[in-house]
Amino acid sequence: VQLQASGGGLVQAGGSLRLSCAASGRTFSSYVVGWFRQAPGKERVFAAAINWSGDTTYYADSVKGRFTISRDNAKNTVYLQMNSLKPDDTAVYYCAGRYGGRLLGNYDFWGQGTLVTVSS
Repeated sequence: VQLQASGGGLVQAGGSLRLSCAASGRTFSSYVVGWFRQAPGKERVFAAAINWSGDTTYYADSVKGRFTISRDNAKNTVYLQMNSLKPDDTAVYYCAGRYGGRLLGNYDFWGQGTLVTVSS
């Protein structure tokens, strides 16, 4: 399975961006997908995750109420809609996949990152 993240860019504080995570392979609908982010000089941390059917999601407190994760299994794509962006949201965003039903835990495969920069 390969994951390809895209949609990053430069946005002003208060603005919005939508990230996409496109997957290859026929088993896309069978695994959990998560978004993680790594700010400059910091460790990579969890942001959001969605189960295989899209009816269960989980968010880090730092993004809850501002970010929305969704998936379109017909398009093999997971999205992260980011609203009310803050400078603290500046980071490289990664999507990752894991088998099994749990949204949290070790992820099995990772895509490359996409950079999001929020200016004040």
